[in-house]
Amino acid sequence: MTTSKTSESSAAAPLLDLQALVVAVRRRRRLWSSLALLGLLIGAAVAVLMPPPPTAVTKVLVTHQEDQANDTGTLIRTDVELLGTTRIAGQALKSLKSPEKPEDFMQDYRGTGVTNNLLQIDVTADTEAQAVARAKALADTFVADHVRRMRETAKAESKALIEQRDRMRVELAKVNKEIGDRSPDSDPKSSASVESLFARRAELNSRIADFDQRAAEARTGTPKIIAGTQVVDAPRALRYSLPKAAVTNAAIGFILGLVLGLAVAAVGAVVAGRPVLRREISANLGASVIAELHRARRRPAKLWQRRRNRAARERLTATLARTVRGSAEPVSLLELGCARTTSVIALDVARALAADGPVVIVDGLPGPQLANSRREPGDPAVVSGERAVAVDHQVRRLGVGSVAPGTAWTDLQYLGGRTVLVVRAGHGSATWLHTVARQLADQRIPVLGVVLIDPDPRDRTDGTLWDGLHVALRGRSERPARQNEMGQPPTERQPMWAARVPDSDQEAR
Repeated sequence: MTTSKTSESSAAAPLLDLQALVVAVRRRRRLWSSLALLGLLIGAAVAVLMPPPPTAVTKVLVTHQEDQANDTGTLIRTDVELLGTTRIAGQALKSLKSPEKPEDFMQDYRGTGVTNNLLQIDVTADTEAQAVARAKALADTFVADHVRRMRETAKAESKALIEQRDRMRVELAKVNKEIGDRSPDSDPKSSASVESLFARRAELNSRIADFDQRAAEARTGTPKIIAGTQVVDAPRALRYSLPKAAVTNAAIGFILGLVLGLAVAAVGAVVAGRPVLRREISANLGASVIAELHRARRRPAKLWQRRRNRAARERLTATLARTVRGSAEPVSLLELGCARTTSVIALDVARALAADGPVVIVDGLPGPQLANSRREPGDPAVVSGERAVAVDHQVRRLGVGSVAPGTAWTDLQYLGGRTVLVVRAGHGSATWLHTVARQLADQRIPVLGVVLIDPDPRDRTDGTLWDGLHVALRGRSERPARQNEMGQPPTERQPMWAARVPDSDQEAR
């Protein structure tokens, strides 16, 4: 029955819980907000410390003989590539009388096809005047080279057409001579040959006229191309606005840093696999969340916030004191990721229990958090784990220990026969929470409940396990009743109400 329930719950669990992922990313807001702020500062610093070199821009209208309305930009892309050749760069440097190498000069300018016939040239230099001069030289050189190429193309085409026309004229002369050599009183058989000669002469005359017309069109189209190719936007220096560039770069850096931070936080949350929701922590530990306490803020709290935090601490202390009073065996508080907070809670609970009789706190924490805590006159005594055996059995004991990695599991039973886990949300991985539940079950230490520290304020999931005894990893069950230190049989543990201790105006449950 237990196996079927476990398999059903595992099958129903989603592969990626979006709600838990959002909560985990929101809890790591310091990471992604820091990266976003860092990106903003880096973007602004780049604009201030690394300004772009002086730049000049010019635009050239380029007319092609093959221009068509449906051109996809092939011709202008060819012009862009021609602009980036050593021939254009070398001729421009020659006009500037510059000793710079064409290969180096090609790195300082670029061409961009704005439309099918509009070419934009951007040039960088050490000064604005030098950039403008280089842009003018490049534009003039490109126009002159384009015009020269168009003239050579038209000249070569016209020459080829004229040569074809001359060959046709030679052939026409031969046909005319053959027609003239025929006598008018020739036999009927030769009349058919004469008619074919006349047809051939008419065809040659037509083709000669066509070649003449095409050669004339080739020569006539060149002036249009020459007149259409020109500089339409004179070279001018681009103005650089430092405030505008700083704002733009800062915005870009902020967005990139924010995206990177969110991605790192999301990937880290998925890889780490640290539960942050009440339902996840409760399910992994196999115990219900009986109370919550939000971590104190670093900045000074306002008056109403201090009152709210004080009320939350009082409700938590009352809940835990009632839990300890209802247990016939000594109760321990075992922390995971919140040793200092656990020591403060233990002192508050011990002070509340002191009204019923003497109380001793057994300090099993690995650090000095409890020993160095601020004490008031009349506070309960704090003894180490080695001195716990010397404590009178008539004195109520409250053990404080840890279930962090490196814990001596066999020593936990000497802190208390039952325990309340104090866990900081998002601190332990799901694997370690399973380990804690398994080890406590092996030591036969029932978990009365979980106190969740620093939960997500927007968490609305349920942290109560209605079948908590059936979800333990190694058959956790109620251990047999045994005699406590005072020689009295343990009483049956009464069910507890799950109390929520928020730091807002939300009503406690």
